[in-house]
Amino acid sequence: MQRLMIVLAMAWAAAGVAAAQDTPSLKLQDPLKEGISASETTLADQTDVAVTVYNNDRALVRDRRKVKLLPGELSLKFMDVAEKILPETVSLKSLNEPGKLKILEQNYEYDLMSPSKLMEKYVGKDVRLINLSTEMNFQEVNARLLSVNESPVYQVGKDIYLGHPGSVVLPQIPEELIAQPSLLWLLNNDGTDHELEATYLTGGVSWKADYVVTLNKDENAIGIEGWVTLDNQSGAAYQNAQLKLVAGEVNIVPQMLARREKAKAMDVAMAMPAMAEMREETFAEYHLYSLARRTTIKQNQSKQVSLLSGQGIAVKKIYEYRGNEGFYSQPMPRVTAEKVGVFLSFWNKQENQLGMPLPSGIMRVYQEDRDGMLQFSGEDRIKHTPKDEELRLRLGNAFDLVGERTQTDYKRIADNVHQSEFEIVLRNHKETAVTIDVVEPITGDWDILKSSLPFEKKDAQTAIFHVPVPKDGEVRVTYRVQVKY
Repeated sequence: MQRLMIVLAMAWAAAGVAAAQDTPSLKLQDPLKEGISASETTLADQTDVAVTVYNNDRALVRDRRKVKLLPGELSLKFMDVAEKILPETVSLKSLNEPGKLKILEQNYEYDLMSPSKLMEKYVGKDVRLINLSTEMNFQEVNARLLSVNESPVYQVGKDIYLGHPGSVVLPQIPEELIAQPSLLWLLNNDGTDHELEATYLTGGVSWKADYVVTLNKDENAIGIEGWVTLDNQSGAAYQNAQLKLVAGEVNIVPQMLARREKAKAMDVAMAMPAMAEMREETFAEYHLYSLARRTTIKQNQSKQVSLLSGQGIAVKKIYEYRGNEGFYSQPMPRVTAEKVGVFLSFWNKQENQLGMPLPSGIMRVYQEDRDGMLQFSGEDRIKHTPKDEELRLRLGNAFDLVGERTQTDYKRIADNVHQSEFEIVLRNHKETAVTIDVVEPITGDWDILKSSLPFEKKDAQTAIFHVPVPKDGEVRVTYRVQVKY
């Protein structure tokens, strides 16, 4: 039995090899139309390629090639295109003689040949078996392929073979299978030599922004290194390409995606302005980032390119103890040992060494320890942020800061009117004094009747107490509020 299994495995592996190696004697049929001249173009004819990548796993490819075409009606096979192309988005034009090339028909062929697919197409048909074992009584024989489920089954005369220790030779490649994804056009040509530009959208190409943020020892300035990570799973490579990135929410019709899918991962005290490694410009309602140099984007490759670099960016560290809007309309139990959140806040302004629209991405913050080694301090995701807007990064919770909240009084004045009194205790176990913002989200029509410290009414639903807490110290904040819903 073990020997039989080895023979079957050898046969299945050899079948694919023989089908691939015997291609010189096989003929590929023209899927467009017989009786007309046929041309093809590959990457060897390419003169330029540009790739514009969007946020939503989509890219626009502009592929230029010099192609010699015979006059009259002809078929053109445009090879080396992306496997995940959206065929309904394809366009073709002649750049040098635009009025002399007319498209009559357009096809996209993506049923690629493989050993398994070749065998599947020949189920119920005759193939040729070449024997490589002295244990069998033939060297070469015609056979009928009965099945390829789990392993191939052949009929030779009246005998049934479950695989065989040799090679399978197919008479020709089925015309519905091709070696690589191709666009096929039926054209009417009145010109001579053409510089063609094929434009299409493809899936499988995505990009994201990541930022390395370095916080200085005084915690008042940061440096930012912005990186763009490209991921190409489109099924094609783009050699020496012009690269552009679009940041923004481009609307995509869901039906198009569903139809396509069905068809088929330091000290920064010195102030320096942010240097854009990619040129940025406004495009429609979005922002377009262009790489100043050309780059090659390989298939199945993750590539990083520099987006920006900035130093000496003024930043503010914020400690925040936040309440809950449900505290004010009912009796509440005492809340102890609550965490205090840690945030970094800075402005994306030119005078703050930035001022460039920042694509959505993750900002990872690092800070030096006493030995001068950078340590990871936390990360947060930012949205697409225009210039002159504030960015606020949540780093986590402070280990040495603790808050407690006690509702010392509650009264229901009317069905929709409530009064509550709170005592908030903040403890600082750090070696330095800090300021903790007590942020109270109060909904409805509210009024703070009395408080032990002044407060800031940030907006209609937020009161903030800015509370200085000394090192190894404790501060109590009390206030009474009336809320009408």
